[in-house]
Amino acid sequence: MGASSSTQQTVSPEQRELESLAASTGALPLLRNFFSKLSDPQTNTISTQSLQQCFYLSHEDPVYESEQKPESFPGLLDHLGSSIVDLFFMSEKGGIGWLGFLRGYVKCCGRMSALMSLNILLRIFAMAMAKVGLSSKLEFESDEADCKINGSLLPSDVLLLLWMCWAMLWDVRTSKSSESKAKLFLPDVSHLVLSAVVSCADVNSSLDVWDCDILGLEIQLPVGKFLSWAVTTGPTVPDCFTQFVLGRLGSSVTAEEGSGSSQSISGDISSKASQTLLLTHGRAWAISLVSRNAVNDEILSACFAGDIDGTNGNLLYRSSAHGKGLNRFWSNVEGYHGPLLILISANSEDGSQDNGKSRKWIIGVLTQQGFENRDTFYGTSGNLYAISPIFHVYSPSGKEENFVYSHLHPTRKVYESHPKPVGIAFGGTISNERMFIDEDFAKITIRHHAVDKTYRPGPLIPNQGFLPVEAPILEVEVWGLGGRTAKEVQIAYKKREELFTEQRRKVDLKTFASWEDSPEKMMMDMMSDPNRVQREDR
Repeated sequence: MGASSSTQQTVSPEQRELESLAASTGALPLLRNFFSKLSDPQTNTISTQSLQQCFYLSHEDPVYESEQKPESFPGLLDHLGSSIVDLFFMSEKGGIGWLGFLRGYVKCCGRMSALMSLNILLRIFAMAMAKVGLSSKLEFESDEADCKINGSLLPSDVLLLLWMCWAMLWDVRTSKSSESKAKLFLPDVSHLVLSAVVSCADVNSSLDVWDCDILGLEIQLPVGKFLSWAVTTGPTVPDCFTQFVLGRLGSSVTAEEGSGSSQSISGDISSKASQTLLLTHGRAWAISLVSRNAVNDEILSACFAGDIDGTNGNLLYRSSAHGKGLNRFWSNVEGYHGPLLILISANSEDGSQDNGKSRKWIIGVLTQQGFENRDTFYGTSGNLYAISPIFHVYSPSGKEENFVYSHLHPTRKVYESHPKPVGIAFGGTISNERMFIDEDFAKITIRHHAVDKTYRPGPLIPNQGFLPVEAPILEVEVWGLGGRTAKEVQIAYKKREELFTEQRRKVDLKTFASWEDSPEKMMMDMMSDPNRVQREDR
């Protein structure tokens, strides 16, 4: 075998270096097992066809969440496996030897910068597009991962590229959780595509982001600006490809003889279940692309575990189900000590149109801790999101730490010369918040980013000007992302609160003496005859 024979012979410096680079990613044992199982004992090589079949992404007719349905996407997936092998795994003497196999893996999945990983992803996409017969305006100056890329992308190209990454991640995630075959589910990622469009091209005000035909847009996105946008907005997009390669190699090792190449996309996620919720599969995936941490793993777990619906344990509060208002909100999130994702949808009139047509938009906030009843700002970190119709993320700026403000009515009625506002806010300062939700959850106020030094600048809603925007709230959702431990802690907290409430309601008569000696009787006597005590004293 390739791995065993290499240990019997003198190890060359090149082999030692390649094995060291593969070991740095933690995949060297997997690569050895895969090569030993699929290589020919006589030639000690893997055939190109076997490796292409390993990466072949089989699928049935995709299920589209959006109305954007490019006919070329199924053909793009058909050529994904062959494009990967042709680009990185060079065949020598009728097959791919151990060194060639290591070179290919290190070249496509080795440790490298996010920009180099995006270059590799674009190279795979361009070759798959060429195999389908579609023209691509991407030009690569060399075969190196860090080479310069020239050209541009269309919005339809960005849509196909994002769906290709989603399909690879879908294959890895769903193959672990389901045995049955199902159709590939493609979420609506138009908010990500429009984010790339407005960030990479000079778009005038005539572009209607609420009703836009992405496939019909002829706007050229320079590849340099697109890479800058991807590094900022979705730096973990190339992880989909790395996870796909490792997932397919691992499944080939564990599968029975002859079954490793017949794996198909599985799972059962319906587009209808998530349409009524603010956190759809596409929006959850966009939020997870921002960074690598345990919170994003929770988002992906909720996204791929099955239908995102109201029975999901991560959904702590939904205004349409639990009722609007700060008190209803508080009763559902109190005691949850973990990261929280808050989504708010609202309606505002489109100031650029004369007909006063209302436009629905969605914004979000990610906090790293639960809510506390305070009259000051608190928190350690968080992100603001413009989610729909355009996706943007605004991370902490490092200048201030006014992340979260959540203040209820004080339990004791005391005089306050300058009462603090009752509601929930994020960023800015008290009475001048960047985002403020009133006590009744009836109205949200969005202010210009100039008032906020906590989060990075940028518009939360399209066509946002300098003046504050007040809009009626349609829906509020809160998703707990602290895992099972945070949920169990909240359940225990609520049980304790219920126990204390029941204890306060009960009156133990044994603790009181006779009625004649009780304070209650003395008070009642004084109220019935205030002068009685004085006359008896005289």
